[in-house]
Amino acid sequence: MSQENTGFLYPFLEAEERDAASLLADLAESARAKAAESAALRRRTLAECADRIETAGAEMARRFAAGGRMYTFGNGGSSTDAATLAALFSHPPYGRPLPAWSLAADQAVVTALGNDVGFDLVFSRQLIARARPGDIAVALSTSGDSADLTTALAEAKRRGLFTIGFAGYDGGSFASGGDVDVCFVVRSQSVHRIQESQALLGYQLWAAVHDHLTAGGSR
Repeated sequence: MSQENTGFLYPFLEAEERDAASLLADLAESARAKAAESAALRRRTLAECADRIETAGAEMARRFAAGGRMYTFGNGGSSTDAATLAALFSHPPYGRPLPAWSLAADQAVVTALGNDVGFDLVFSRQLIARARPGDIAVALSTSGDSADLTTALAEAKRRGLFTIGFAGYDGGSFASGGDVDVCFVVRSQSVHRIQESQALLGYQLWAAVHDHLTAGGSR
């Protein structure tokens, strides 16, 4: 492997020193440093987003109690995170299952829309067909700028959905635009660290919704 491809991740792999013991020690130290960085970012992000988690959790619980549904969506790795979040709500470890779907889950729908009307509309067209004013739309992204996500959020906002965005870096259009009711920003430049923190935020959001539904006596 060339240094150009791997140097930014593990610069010591390309060093002249190739002693096995030294290499293993460097790998272990790198893993410890990444784990510490991730843990610190997650703690900081949870502290910064605590009020927004409570606000979003209360509104989501109110909508679920009234019969609302949640739709999640994202691209690439964020698509798998969106599917995981939908599964957490629909098949929780405990408590009440809640109606939640990932809009990237149906390959036939996604590919048909991408082919027929354009990829930028693969999520917004599904919301047009399925969403109601009392529902919830959740977009996950590392940049907060993906056109298909911002288009879907704008459509969701027009239709009276409660809109939530998960983003990294400075939040991008999710944070600066007017179509996201609550935006959770993980302030990091690393895609890996952003997605790790977003996963924890998603769990905390589910826990907040669960607590509000339990306190409100919803069944």
